[in-house]
Amino acid sequence: MDDPRLQQIVDEHEIAKLIVRIAQLADTGDLAEYGRCFTDDAEWHLPAASAVGLPQQARRGLSDILSGAQERRDAGIQGPGTHTHHVPTTTMVDVTGDRASSRSYFRYYVGLDAEPRLVTMGEYHDEFARTPDGWRLRRREIVHP
Repeated sequence: MDDPRLQQIVDEHEIAKLIVRIAQLADTGDLAEYGRCFTDDAEWHLPAASAVGLPQQARRGLSDILSGAQERRDAGIQGPGTHTHHVPTTTMVDVTGDRASSRSYFRYYVGLDAEPRLVTMGEYHDEFARTPDGWRLRRREIVHP
């Protein structure tokens, strides 16, 4: 793309879509497709989340991130049939060449099959890399208020 301003807009839009896609796949999607949202060397940092029964975690590498996602599914915390929604909002994306960062607020709801309940909220502090297959999440730090 010859116009750098237009490329900036396209990149920001693609990254915002990726943030939403990761949230949707965490709740209802296939783990293989979820894994395609990350770089092979991705990192995932989560503080203890007592509201959902998760200890502090640091996941490194795609296979470790997918293991963590499977563990959360096995525990009924997220995934198909758990009636949960991760809702990212208020996202700000900064792109510099083939790297980008963003900060998003999020809310996490359970009980969507009966009476939805907000369980926790916080921020995603994300870093992205442009790959031959498009933008991928390289690092996520989840921050709770």
